[in-house]
Amino acid sequence: MALDPVFTPMNQRRAPELPADLKLPKVFSSADTLLDHSVKLRLAPEGLPEHALGRMEDLVLQLARIQNSGPQPFDLLSFDSPQLIVFAGDHGISDEGMSALEQSMTVEHVLQLLMGLAPVNALATMNGFDLSVVDAGVATHINLPDAARTRAPLLLRKIGYGTRNLLLGPAMSQAQVVAALHAGMDVVRHLPGNVVAIGDVGVANMVSASLLLSRLCGVPLADACVRDDFQMPGLDDSAHLARIEKLSTAASRHRKALGPLDALAALGGFEIAMMTGAMLQAASERRVVLVDGYVSGAAALVARGLCPEVADYLVYAHRTADTGHRLMLIHLQAQPLLDMSLRVNQGTGAMMAWPLLRAAQCLLER
Repeated sequence: MALDPVFTPMNQRRAPELPADLKLPKVFSSADTLLDHSVKLRLAPEGLPEHALGRMEDLVLQLARIQNSGPQPFDLLSFDSPQLIVFAGDHGISDEGMSALEQSMTVEHVLQLLMGLAPVNALATMNGFDLSVVDAGVATHINLPDAARTRAPLLLRKIGYGTRNLLLGPAMSQAQVVAALHAGMDVVRHLPGNVVAIGDVGVANMVSASLLLSRLCGVPLADACVRDDFQMPGLDDSAHLARIEKLSTAASRHRKALGPLDALAALGGFEIAMMTGAMLQAASERRVVLVDGYVSGAAALVARGLCPEVADYLVYAHRTADTGHRLMLIHLQAQPLLDMSLRVNQGTGAMMAWPLLRAAQCLLER
């Protein structure tokens, strides 16, 4: 009996059939055995045991492969004009009480980012990152603060005023998914530098991330959506089981959406689609891509399904406190740089992990 596609490893599936109007950038594998050998020799001075630097060695090798693209022999790591992009979008599934926050909080979080009041603003400034906020599909109009109070630009790429309620139908149409992917590519294409950190903000976006994890990795919804991860006061076992049954009904409604693009349209969000496009474009330009947390991890899951080579360029910043994210990283066979039990997105974990990439740079400069 043939294995259900949901449970088939992503690297063993046939290439998905893509819409004719979707133009994905070409991403090349960064594998280079000779480079790995030369870099390992530089990292291990005489007298040190093999793999003395542990996982730091893996990080240095990955970064070296990404930047070893020109005709000149690889010398040192160089990080130019690093960018942090936070994609914002609302989800129609929030109408079903899937979050402790009101949908209006997405706009509030966006305004905090624009005015420099969010924790990630301070971390981005400390690390020398330029922060941009992208309106991928916030449910309401964003009234910009006074120019004197703005600390980050708002890039208007709104595909729609929030996705549809996926309990009633697909969250996005195929045309909207294609538009969002192209918009994410365009955002990266017009930003400088060779490092891109990807963050997100949006009420109920964890629900979409959990549904994508379940669909693309075969993880049971009960494991992808653990009650304690939602941090909703008064959510007892019976109420949580009712939520799982509701999400199971939604997943069953979209049971034919098995491929990464179809699953993204049925279960995802505008910001997840744009993050997917941003990752693909950044990888095609051989930029380092710092993946922040659970929701951006879902975008990485889709990006890898569309183009497996993109995995070479993704650096997973941290492991969140969410059970679903931990299961997602296991499926991706990814070792995050940090495990701080964070429950905030917006690129916060990526900024905390950045000093480790700078340390990797210093190890090759001595």
